[in-house]
Amino acid sequence: MDYKEYVEYLLGETMKHKATDLHICVGSKPLIRVNSKLQPVEGSEVIKPDVIDEIVQVYLDDKKYEKLEKNKSVDLSYSVPRLGRFRCNFYYQRGTVAIAIRSLPLEIPDLDSLRLPENIMRFTSKKKGLVIITGATGSGKSTTLASLISTINQQYHYHITTIEDPVEYLHRHQKSLVTQREVGSDANSFVSALRGALREDPDVVMVGEMRDMETIATVLTAAETGHLVFSTLHTSGAVKSIDRILDVFPNSQHDQIRSQLATVLEGVVTQHLIPTKDQKGLVLACEIMMVTPAIRNLIREGKHYQINNLIQGGRSEGMHSLERELAKLCKEGIIDVDEARLRAHDPQLFDSYL
Repeated sequence: MDYKEYVEYLLGETMKHKATDLHICVGSKPLIRVNSKLQPVEGSEVIKPDVIDEIVQVYLDDKKYEKLEKNKSVDLSYSVPRLGRFRCNFYYQRGTVAIAIRSLPLEIPDLDSLRLPENIMRFTSKKKGLVIITGATGSGKSTTLASLISTINQQYHYHITTIEDPVEYLHRHQKSLVTQREVGSDANSFVSALRGALREDPDVVMVGEMRDMETIATVLTAAETGHLVFSTLHTSGAVKSIDRILDVFPNSQHDQIRSQLATVLEGVVTQHLIPTKDQKGLVLACEIMMVTPAIRNLIREGKHYQINNLIQGGRSEGMHSLERELAKLCKEGIIDVDEARLRAHDPQLFDSYL
């Protein structure tokens, strides 16, 4: 068996069914995620350990294999002609390697096609500061980031640097110069890449994920020193994002971090992908917090719990309330009320909008 052909056949099935993910694991048939539900690839057989071993040999070079052995997990991304680009994670489970593959479009979608509120375009014209995209795994954060970077690339004569693990979307140089660094092959870590980037005359920096205290501290410094920085967090709202950033630092630094955040934060976009009522697709529900002087004061004073009230009442300032958006999608018959209520920060507020 040609194992590269076998994986590409599975990826072909993934794309044919418009699935977002492919899972290859010993003892199970290959599974694809269609409309957020896993289902086996039609006509496939249960995967045996020797099949996984052969796939590992095809896709991991010596350096990647060493990293897998050492960290028990390794990421990579690659393109398949006429199929698309894929982000892969090889990891150990019950003593054998398993593989999770996420499909990425070859072309970067524009912001209009993502059904994001128009107000999100405001972030592309900022000259400095920090914009955070938040949401659960698989909620489209990377795609939104890529679209924002692509928009800036088309409109401004900038140097844009992206730091990712792995590089997901490939950007062509347009009006801007776009340099893309992959942690592992182009840099040792997010922090070293970010520190290096600040000496490379960037206007815009995109950091794939704020994973730890050192990365977050360096991101805040980059935004403070006059760069426009975009990054992501695995949180479910603007207030929780602020709390998460503070939580990674010791209590003795909280006042300093609040002061930095109040100065540099420009906005937080929170994304939820929700199954449609007919179970035939997913729809995006989105919250946008634009940082106003009032919100800066609340961050500085540690009164984050009051921020949601300003988001609800801030439509004229470009805010976008998640509860209002969920209620709108329900009224239009696109999503189920129970499904929407599960996502709302404040279910009672959601019910009142409904």
